Amino acid sequence: MKLRPEQLEAQLKKGLAPVYFITGDEPLILEESSDLLRSRIQQQGFNEREVLHVDGSFNWEYLLECANALSLFAEKKIIELRLGSQKLNKKSSELLQSYLNNPAPDNILLITANKLDGSAKKSAWFKAIDKCGIIIEIWPVETEQLPNWIRQRAAQIDLQLNEEAIQLLCDRIEGNLLAAKQEINKLSLLFPNQVVTADDVIDSVSDSSRYDIYGLIDAALNGQAARCCKILQALKQDGTEPPVALWALSKELRSLSAIQQAQQNGQSFDAVCQRERIWGKRKPLVRKTAQRISAEQINLALQQGAEVDKIVKGLASGDAWLLLTSISLTLAGQPLTLLNARTY
Repeated sequence: MKLRPEQLEAQLKKGLAPVYFITGDEPLILEESSDLLRSRIQQQGFNEREVLHVDGSFNWEYLLECANALSLFAEKKIIELRLGSQKLNKKSSELLQSYLNNPAPDNILLITANKLDGSAKKSAWFKAIDKCGIIIEIWPVETEQLPNWIRQRAAQIDLQLNEEAIQLLCDRIEGNLLAAKQEINKLSLLFPNQVVTADDVIDSVSDSSRYDIYGLIDAALNGQAARCCKILQALKQDGTEPPVALWALSKELRSLSAIQQAQQNGQSFDAVCQRERIWGKRKPLVRKTAQRISAEQINLALQQGAEVDKIVKGLASGDAWLLLTSISLTLAGQPLTLLNARTY
């Protein structure tokens, strides 16, 4: 039987299946589903637990030995089979099916795996699990689903977020649910019994001493040229890839260009901020930057961004981090003059 993660708890109230298979590429939901399952199984007296990590040298016959072995106190047991990205060959498939055809009554098998491909879902062992147990396929939370996911998570811990705060969190976590969970938990500690605004989110992030992409953008908009250089150096040393910084800087440049064009056409600043997803106290910073920087400088910075992309892909020679520094300093109001974008 196939279930969605949110259906698992209701199914567990009806009774336990002999085998559960949780698969997907969203680590947070996979971990939480596994934790819920372990907790409910242990409440039913399955107090012993054995974890088997499957790699290329794993002995699949041990699974049968493990299932048939009685513990000293003859307790019910959870057997966890962690497949990761390992694929089953004919022999391992047959051995797993052998277990599934006659599962031990005092054992429950919990199998976890990364996202499966189409061939694995058509395999005999997958169909055997579907026949006798529960399969939970975990899919990433899509961009359009993320705001509602954040609302639900916040509601679970009595955290109130206004819409701008929710949208800002969506922008900052970029689909990383583990990061989203950490931010939501942090906000609940910092702002108990109050409605959290976009400004509150910005303040809580900026209070972190950790250098990150958003700290770079904030420094640039605030005209902090020296801090921009310091953050870029830290990002480089921490192993951050140039495309990550390029994405954030390019996004900001395009927003500034859109604001300048909208204002030339007589459009409302607030309306364009809504469209460009600019919230809270970032709005006056962006407005000031749009007034400080010229359209020509924005276009040049975007051209430098395109050059960074070519360098990263091996289509041009040059120093990607030097170009990223130039783009950041342009945003900060202290452009760096580069004689040639390809050679230094």
